[in-house]
Amino acid sequence: MNRLFTRLDNSAVGRWWWTVDRLMLAAIIILVICGVMLVATASPPVAMRIGVGQYHFIKRHLVMLLPALFIMFSVSLMSPKMIWRTAAVVFGCGVLAMIAVLFVGVEIKGAQRWLSLPGFSLQPSEFIKPAFAIVAARFLSKQKEESTFRSNAIAAGLYALVVGLLMSQPDFGMTTVVTCIFGAQVFLAGIPWVLVIGLVALAGVGGVSAYFLFDHIHSRVNRFLDPSSGDTYQVDKALEAFRNGGLFGTGAGQGTVKLSLPDAHADFIFAVGAEEMGLLFALFIVVLFAFILRRGFSRVMDSDNLFIVLAATGLLTMFGLQAVIHMGSSLHLLPAKGMTLPFISYGGSSLMAVGFSLRAILALTRRQMRRGAGRMGSIARGGLVVAGQA
Repeated sequence: MNRLFTRLDNSAVGRWWWTVDRLMLAAIIILVICGVMLVATASPPVAMRIGVGQYHFIKRHLVMLLPALFIMFSVSLMSPKMIWRTAAVVFGCGVLAMIAVLFVGVEIKGAQRWLSLPGFSLQPSEFIKPAFAIVAARFLSKQKEESTFRSNAIAAGLYALVVGLLMSQPDFGMTTVVTCIFGAQVFLAGIPWVLVIGLVALAGVGGVSAYFLFDHIHSRVNRFLDPSSGDTYQVDKALEAFRNGGLFGTGAGQGTVKLSLPDAHADFIFAVGAEEMGLLFALFIVVLFAFILRRGFSRVMDSDNLFIVLAATGLLTMFGLQAVIHMGSSLHLLPAKGMTLPFISYGGSSLMAVGFSLRAILALTRRQMRRGAGRMGSIARGGLVVAGQA
């Protein structure tokens, strides 16, 4: 690829190639490939159990992957200002869609989170997570630029709105992710410690309240603490998959747990991979996620643009926490929560939302060639600076 683009190439794609984090991009592509492989092997038993074609889910996964990759590429070409504007539109549409879910949403497994559209189901909450991370970053950074503008209060109001909509579905897992996103951003934004402690206390009160107010949360926490208190079938099967897989796995397509695991292609796909490919493959997936997070945080910490720092931190927190919750649930290290593994699990809304999130991270962490009189000298020396510093 380096031969296709010289450092003097001033085209949009040429500038993108020389400024994007190519190692992070490579890790993302490997995740996508691993996801296609695992959905291909995990989904046929699920498809046959519900009476659709054997390759129903893998076909839909590939169909949804194409727009996700397009979103990934197009967003990574954007400037930070364009990303903020795009996120604002996505956030506004997401809020309207989540309100619509309350009235015309499809209920699945006791939760009303989906809108039924021609050809597929849309889960608006998947899109509102990355959009909120970027929009909240914009308002929190704006407060530092204009101290008289009450943008911190606006960010807090938007957070309360999102949490209210999520809990009305209800979706405590997604609420936890959004809360951690906002908490990380608020901490980095440097608001007074009294407010930070207050927010932590409020989050704790909210968690305890959810335990007593929502039966499904009460049940999941109790089953996690005391497995004998309820049905732990899926978690037991996931742990069985890890035991069966051993170090090197049973072989691609040879796993047996997926034959009786209801959500093998989505919420427990990590367990399917561990059974068929072994512990080494599972650790490889963990390393990939850790590598993307490390590269992202390393690049963004070079920036002196507060919006870029807060937005990228929020997106990386979302990406990493979602992976931790999925893996932790499969290993019974966390209470069971139906959450997809980014770029690995089957799911159209999840794929497109993660595509938007990671390409926004790539765009925010792009390095820009210096402008002006020193531009040619910088190019000659290979000198690059983080986006927002030029």
